[in-house]
Amino acid sequence: MNRPEVIERVTTPRGEFQLQRRGEACEVICNGCFLIATYNGRSERALVELARGLAPGSRRVLVGGLGAGYTLRAALDAPGVEQVTVVEIEPVVAEWNRTHLASCNGHALRDPRTRLVLADLFDYLGGEGRPGWEPDPYDLIAVDTDNGPDWVVFDRNRALWGRRGLELVASRLAPGGVAAFWSAHASQTFEALLMERFARVETHPVQAAVSPVDDVVYLATEKR
Repeated sequence: MNRPEVIERVTTPRGEFQLQRRGEACEVICNGCFLIATYNGRSERALVELARGLAPGSRRVLVGGLGAGYTLRAALDAPGVEQVTVVEIEPVVAEWNRTHLASCNGHALRDPRTRLVLADLFDYLGGEGRPGWEPDPYDLIAVDTDNGPDWVVFDRNRALWGRRGLELVASRLAPGGVAAFWSAHASQTFEALLMERFARVETHPVQAAVSPVDDVVYLATEKR
């Protein structure tokens, strides 16, 4: 691939974030680890598209992790969706979505149905400090935080993929709601945890743009 051109490099409390351009695409690198790419949005959109197959009447959606805005865009484009709350911990990622990445997601943050909350997703789900917390449940929760359960850039995110994290996600689902989880690869351990907590679990491999390993979307319904 072409050598990247650095657009911006920012140091935050979570480390160094670098936005770079590679050909026509943009990439985000965090602390030296690959995090986001605009050429790899198929599975991020599939989070919503596959979940809507199980809950076609979803009106209120929660997106955990903004990324390049592809999951947010897919939620906004779904028929009948009235509000999408997107929780993103890193302000610079939100800013890049308003500027350099805006054309990739159709300026999704400008949509009047979008509600951006700058907070840690685990804290938000638990209502800790009430960082923009909403009391009403969600019909669809799409979790695209970090690179999945087994390959995290931030150690703090491990809790989100464990039993307590799944319990928090389940507690915020409306009756008949669907939880969708994005992972950079299949995880038998995570799938087993989902099957412990939810009555129905589906695993959907989605071909990645540049990796020989499929991305994976997990769907979970019918909380116990």
